This record gives sequence, C-alpha cells and structure tokens, in this order.
Amino acid sequence: MKEFKGFKKGINLGGWLSQCSYEKQHMDSFITEEDFRRIAEMGADHVRLPFDYNIIEDENGGFSEEGFKYIDLALEMCRKYGLNIVLDLHKAAGFSFDKGEQETGFFGDRRLQERFLDLWEEMARRYGGLHEFTAFELLNEVTDQSYITVWNDLVYECIARIRKHAPETPILVGSYWNNSVDAVKALRKPYDDRVVYNFHCYSPLEFTHQGAYWTDDIDPSVRMSYAQSGWDAGRFIDLFREALEFAAANNTVLYCGEYGVIDVVSPEDTLRWYRDIHAAFENCGIARCAWCYKRMDFGITDQRLDMVRDEIVKNL
Repeated sequence: MKEFKGFKKGINLGGWLSQCSYEKQHMDSFITEEDFRRIAEMGADHVRLPFDYNIIEDENGGFSEEGFKYIDLALEMCRKYGLNIVLDLHKAAGFSFDKGEQETGFFGDRRLQERFLDLWEEMARRYGGLHEFTAFELLNEVTDQSYITVWNDLVYECIARIRKHAPETPILVGSYWNNSVDAVKALRKPYDDRVVYNFHCYSPLEFTHQGAYWTDDIDPSVRMSYAQSGWDAGRFIDLFREALEFAAANNTVLYCGEYGVIDVVSPEDTLRWYRDIHAAFENCGIARCAWCYKRMDFGITDQRLDMVRDEIVKNL
C-alpha cells in the first residue's frame, strides 16, 4: 500500500459513542447532522468514530440494534457529506486504554478474545460492503509491551474473520504504549495489502497534556510554552522516520489516528504545535486525524480557538 487514499485529513468524533455517559439523550444530541456538514466544510476528507463495545453489545455479548443505529447514522451522514470514516473500537470487553474503565483480563482470557472476534465479524457482515468509504480500526491504544505477542496473533485471527465478509475494507492496526510511533516496529507484517499501521502522536506529552490528571507520565501542575518544549517540524520528522521506514519495508503506510493539544494551552501555542506537526505529516506523507472535534479537553471547535481555528484546520 503506497497511500491511504481518502483518509488524508480527518477529525475525531470523540465523546459521542465512547468516553461518555451512554445515556440516550447524550447519544441523540452530542453529534448531529450539522456537525458532519461542518466537518466537511472544514476541508476534512474523513472522520474517526470511536465507539465502545457496550454501545453495540449487551452484557452477555449479544448485539444491540439500538446501538448499531448510531453507527448507521454516522455512515449515512458521511455518505451524504462526502466523508470517509474510520470505525474505531475504543473499548473492548476486558480492555480499555483508560484504567478508570475497570476493563481487565482481555489479553489473558480466551472468552473475552472470542467476544472481540465475534464483534468484528458482525461489524464486517454489516459494513463490509461499504469499503469505498469505510475503514476498521481493531482496537484503540494497546497499553503494555507485554501484550504484543498475544496482540499480533489476535490481529491475524481477527482479520481472517473480517475478510470472510469484508475482503476490501482497509484495517488499521496499532502497537503498544498506547499506539506509540516508537512501537510500530513491534507489529507483525501486515496480513494483506489492505492493512495500515496506526499510531498516535501527542509529543511532547509535557506540552500537549499539561494539566491532565488522567496520566501518571507528567506532573499536572507543571506548565510549559511551546518554545520551552524545544520541538519543531524537524523533530517530528525525526520521530516518525523509523516507523516510516518499517512501514515501507512491509509494503504499507502510516496513519496517525490521534494528535492534538489540551485546552490548558494558549490558542497561539496550540496553533504553533499544529503548524509544525502538520508540516511534518506533509513532509512524510502521513495521513492523520486530529483529536478532537468538540470538548473532551481538546476540542478544535471549542470557543477558545475561534481566532486560530481556520489556520489549524487548513491542513488538519
């Protein structure tokens, strides 16, 4: 794969069907048709839709038609407004990147793994015919390095199940350390020529996540300007280089499924960071999807970015 066509510049719909209250009122109103229209007007060519397993499953692993209606709506709106879409399983039964979700055991429990495989086979049955504008992302942000052998095996098994129903749908696969670009090299050779290596980039974390209370990797009381961080476009290019070479050697490409800056940072510094990472993406030919559309501490459409938004979304 030389290019991830149709998925060059996107924006995440975080907080709608994942990391949310799951109340019907919320899911009916958080994202509406107007939002899809606005995203298309911004110049994006796709959205990434994080969804949690419990949106489309009941507690016993049966499927919920009511939950699938929201994914169906997203697909309908994307088709209407000329957008492509990544369907991202953000939380699986037994696993979440967020320790607060209390989902555990997935990588050591075959029953939970079978549930994951069944979910993706059902997704493939329902949406495999929409491969012209739809991609599947198997799981968001595998955390521990110790999971990688099981994960690589499970990826192959899952794609084999998907391919029975969706032979042409692009599939995104990320590595450990929360989809770290440094861990891409631990992924197995792609199952076929429709598999894309996926990573997330919030470097440097001390800048993009300053004030964040949910990670142990930084001191939330410390503040940093972008100038103090010492980063620029060249440093991003250096960061991506090894993964780019690994992807090319395996006949695939890179996709950055999340990148963004927390709302503690000034609009001016937020714009400076986006300019540099966008320049690096363009230099390296990396497709990407910004985190995120609204709220979630990173919202590009939030009022605080009114004066710089047009510049940010110019390259998304």
